[in-house]
Amino acid sequence: MSISRSALAALMLAGTVAGAAAQDLKIGVASEATSVDPHFHNVGQNNALRRHIFQSLVGADENQKPVPQLATSWRTLDDTTWEFKLRPGVKFSNGKDFTVRDFVYSVCRIPLVENSPSNFTIATKGIESISSPDATTLIIKTATPYPLLPIEMSVFGIISADAFGADAEVKFAKTGCTGVGTPPKSSDFNDPAKSIGTGPYKLKEYTRGTQLVVERNDAYWGPKPHWKTVTFRPITSAGPRVAALLAGDVDMIENPPIQDFDKIKGAGFDIIQGLSNRIIYVHLDQFTGPDWKTPGVKGTDKNPFLDKRVREAFSKAINRDAIVERIMGGVAVPAGQLLPVPLFGSSPDLKHDKFDPEGAKKLLTEAGYPNGFELVLGSPNDRYINDEKVAQAVAQMLTRIGIKTSVDSMTASTFFSRRNKYEFSAYLAGWGADTGEMSNSLAALVTTQNYAPGFGNTNRGRYSNKKVDELTAKALQTIDDKAREALLREASKEAMADYGIIPLHFEVSPWAYKKGISYTPRVDQYTLAYEVTAK
Repeated sequence: MSISRSALAALMLAGTVAGAAAQDLKIGVASEATSVDPHFHNVGQNNALRRHIFQSLVGADENQKPVPQLATSWRTLDDTTWEFKLRPGVKFSNGKDFTVRDFVYSVCRIPLVENSPSNFTIATKGIESISSPDATTLIIKTATPYPLLPIEMSVFGIISADAFGADAEVKFAKTGCTGVGTPPKSSDFNDPAKSIGTGPYKLKEYTRGTQLVVERNDAYWGPKPHWKTVTFRPITSAGPRVAALLAGDVDMIENPPIQDFDKIKGAGFDIIQGLSNRIIYVHLDQFTGPDWKTPGVKGTDKNPFLDKRVREAFSKAINRDAIVERIMGGVAVPAGQLLPVPLFGSSPDLKHDKFDPEGAKKLLTEAGYPNGFELVLGSPNDRYINDEKVAQAVAQMLTRIGIKTSVDSMTASTFFSRRNKYEFSAYLAGWGADTGEMSNSLAALVTTQNYAPGFGNTNRGRYSNKKVDELTAKALQTIDDKAREALLREASKEAMADYGIIPLHFEVSPWAYKKGISYTPRVDQYTLAYEVTAK
């Protein structure tokens, strides 16, 4: 059998087109990043996106164990001095060399980000000074022993000092850096020419609400990712997200709903699941003072959540097992603390409150609210798995004990903006511990705001407990792992016993994707395109 030249050319062209298409990956994400700026918002969808473009000194594997990234190694020289060896030959996507100056510039820029809903000073608070004896050595000093420094170095991305016109020399100082120049605005990173990083991908296109496209960074120092281009499409509703997968409009989706698992598998797609570190919780506003005004509370002239009995009643009114079974389809784990066992600092003996509506009513009566009060519960409707449905279920359970609750739900971007203006007396949200240990969750969610640098950044309930603060701070200065874990467990138990925050459940994260590709679930729930492999 023979074949003509034209037929052979056509076959070769078809193969080329098919090969090119095979290197394009389309992902339907459940929640859109609020900014391309890697320092704008310390929240899951942003942190996942930034890892494609902006890398850290230290990386984290799928179980959040630290691994080398822009630093090849690290060690302590003494209790307050850390040495990091930088990876040689690393270049930014614009071809410029990565240097110590870029790291210093990034650390200096983090506290200068305007209108950050939840900033990254929690990861840089321990840094006292930065020096560099040579081009590949970075010395970081801390005021006190700080065992988490390498892990904290995995939390934020490094940006290019040259891309934003920094001086030839940038010097770090806790009181204010020099040489930074005019720091970039978050909107600057929407421009591919300025969104310069060392990651496996670089920004190609960003249309808010429609899609974000990254393309392979040919200057990347590591193994080249399989996918030449990756398109992230925000599809916030589960139904349309599944429909897009089944129609072939996307190759992979986050958070397919449990009720569609059989349909997805029956259509020839694969599903994988894994326990996450993400806690879904309710924060209660515990602000006190003569100018107290808590939006959404009616039927009382004082803040009811300042009374521990009311907070406890709130918790006991919630049937977590029913939420997991009926709302989450069994794809979740009831929570009685802020981090699941066996992650560092979690307590195996700390269980969730049992459903006790009669006990909750009794507590409300003892606190002076025999007839309850009215409440509006704020919630996003496109950020967490079944977030609005969970909020509605919580509202119904609270209403049954006399706290007449309605839900005010909205898109994540609107929700976070309103939450940060303290427009909710109670709100449902989630938190994933970037470091994979309890200190991160405690410091962000239940330590007193501004008790120490980086403390209470996401404590929009304004809970304050001196013992929790002191134990957390002490743990963050304890080098010995066993002693540090004991302190974190004690701090966690104190916060839970005081009902400073109301944990609901830990998410179990599912992904669905077409045949021919695979993905390993991550505890941090991140969807990282460069870890999607072709079979």
